[in-house]
Amino acid sequence: MDTNTEALDDLPDAVAAAAFRRLVRHLRHRHDAQNIDLMGLAGFCRNCLADWIIDAGFEGDKLAARELIHGMPQDEWKATRQSPATEEQLARMEASLAKNAQD
Repeated sequence: MDTNTEALDDLPDAVAAAAFRRLVRHLRHRHDAQNIDLMGLAGFCRNCLADWIIDAGFEGDKLAARELIHGMPQDEWKATRQSPATEEQLARMEASLAKNAQD
């Protein structure tokens, strides 16, 4: 699969960082976009972004990374923003994650 990574790798870090911050702020605003739905559609969610910043060198732990992305502690996010997943959502997520393994 051609993902044109060379052009992406040439993107200046400041531009990439600004786009990333905008994405995170957008997801904080759009808490109606549930993580399970993001996983089912795109194969990633807010928690994945938190894991990715750790992989990129963030010095905090997993909970600190998730708080950074969610804009609040993960427990608070779950209590105030997350609704229970349906069987259909879980099935879509599993199918979507299987596509990730093909990359």
